[in-house]
Amino acid sequence: MLLRKTATVLAAALAATLALPAATAAAEPVPTAARASGPTAAPTAAAASGPTAVPAAEEAAERADANANPVIVVGGLSGFAAVYEPLAARLRGDGFRPFIYELPGLGFGDIPTSARAFAGYVAQVRAVTGAAKVDVVAHSQGGLVARYYLKRLNGTGAVGRYVSLGTPEQGTYVANILNFIGLGSCAGVVSCQQMMTGSDFIEDLNAGDDTPGAVRYTTVRTWQDELVRPVGNATLADGATNALIQAWCPLRLVGHLGLALDGTTYTVIRQALRDRAIRPNCFAL
Repeated sequence: MLLRKTATVLAAALAATLALPAATAAAEPVPTAARASGPTAAPTAAAASGPTAVPAAEEAAERADANANPVIVVGGLSGFAAVYEPLAARLRGDGFRPFIYELPGLGFGDIPTSARAFAGYVAQVRAVTGAAKVDVVAHSQGGLVARYYLKRLNGTGAVGRYVSLGTPEQGTYVANILNFIGLGSCAGVVSCQQMMTGSDFIEDLNAGDDTPGAVRYTTVRTWQDELVRPVGNATLADGATNALIQAWCPLRLVGHLGLALDGTTYTVIRQALRDRAIRPNCFAL
């Protein structure tokens, strides 16, 4: 009885915190060929030799030509809007117009339903700003919501750039773990069930082209992601740019939630939003 109560508490905690950092990360399994088939952004010759800092003049130039599209920051499961305010503040400081989208019900419900609500929010932002298109920076489950909007709700005409941060594009084995302790699937959390590797939702979302439309797709991942395992599942094929933080900055420690807060990761986001070559600043705060 005590063991079952303990397992129940563990199940509820895991389902409720898929967007929050854990204390440690499991060893990284080698991604399969299918998951690694998309092109991965590689470090430049200079960056390959070690961490590099982006020159101040280049930083200033990037701020001067900030992209005109408003940027919608899409939160993850259990991610309150306030969690993403530091990222929005960075974007504002660089001349972008950020909007934060908190998932309905904090993302515990059906992902396609959240995507339909997101479609309405995109329309509102375009109406308020007068912009023809928006750019999307999505953390964790938020990336699946945005991708469903793009791929299944004809959203490609309204989005210029899609940047995902630790999104389980191919599902995550962490969402499967509750099956092993005898408590069923994700303790009944619908979105968690949908993020399981091999779920009907994941299979449907990844059927056909990963990168539909004229949208520029960038994924960002980290070796220390404790919630998207294997981390290769956070990538897309079909022309997407897939950036691994530690490919340039091997000593940079960034967890799952950290992708939305980390300074080095932000330099990748900024470069992706400006269609620049990916070259992270490994020393950014």
